[in-house]
Amino acid sequence: MRHAILRGVDGGSFSGSELWQRVGRMAKVSLVGSILLLGGAATQARPVTALPDAPAVSENGGARPVAAWNGFCAKYPAECIVDTSQPASITLNPAIWRTLTSVNRRVNGRIHPITDMAHWGVVDRWDFPDDGFGDCEDFQLLKRRMLVERGLPRRALRMTVVIDDIGEGHAVLMVRTDKGDLILDNKTAAILSAPRTGYTYVKREGQDSMAWVSLNGVASPVATANR
Repeated sequence: MRHAILRGVDGGSFSGSELWQRVGRMAKVSLVGSILLLGGAATQARPVTALPDAPAVSENGGARPVAAWNGFCAKYPAECIVDTSQPASITLNPAIWRTLTSVNRRVNGRIHPITDMAHWGVVDRWDFPDDGFGDCEDFQLLKRRMLVERGLPRRALRMTVVIDDIGEGHAVLMVRTDKGDLILDNKTAAILSAPRTGYTYVKREGQDSMAWVSLNGVASPVATANR
């Protein structure tokens, strides 16, 4: 018969059509379970991105900041004060790494590069790019402000002057971590360890006072005026 009555193992009875409905439901449950198991295995097998590890940039005595830094500090004194109760370096973990990469990409994609001469009519001016335009140091100052807002200690986020790949003065943000010094740069979305940038490190903010420190003893650029 097309709808024969069958007897289940529990003593109940059901028709042939009910049997096929039950078989179909069991097959669906089995398929979903297999997908979940495979998905979980794939998630566990996916490698975690290795965090960078590089030596810190060594200091080499005191240094004077570029002149435009003094004007910035006069305008934003809280940005320049060093709170020695904060840690001097950050313990780098996947969450911190995601924060760094997110802020670096967001600022680089949001701010339009322009020279200080075109922007302000002066050779070098350090300021926040709140109007959406800025040069290298303005990018990095905004990144630092955003990272501080996300709970990172300002003392471990040091504005740094370098000689870049075209031989010009340039500003980057050095993030001091337990895995070495990392560089946030408006020229790339990648966060690199200091040696991998190819830059010559000249000087940066100190971590024990408002005085700056020399990094390689090379002559300092007059300005960090490139984009």
